[in-house]
Amino acid sequence: MEENNPKKKYLVPLSEKGWPRWSIYLVAVLGLVYLLNPTAGYVELLPDYLPIVGNIDEGAAAIALWYGVLELLSSRKK
Repeated sequence: MEENNPKKKYLVPLSEKGWPRWSIYLVAVLGLVYLLNPTAGYVELLPDYLPIVGNIDEGAAAIALWYGVLELLSSRKK
């Protein structure tokens, strides 16, 4: 019943939902690399100058990084 609670929805590690741990870490590292884009925005999935949708790719990368950090912290608690 915890997964139905919208406040705790983003606090449950993806490994508890059946994702392999290695894939969560891989996606988190890719999200971090995308956010620290060394080309300063020259290589982007969605250009930032597009109205409304321009920052969706950065948001997805931030969410991927969040789940990686959450997974790391939950594995250290065990």
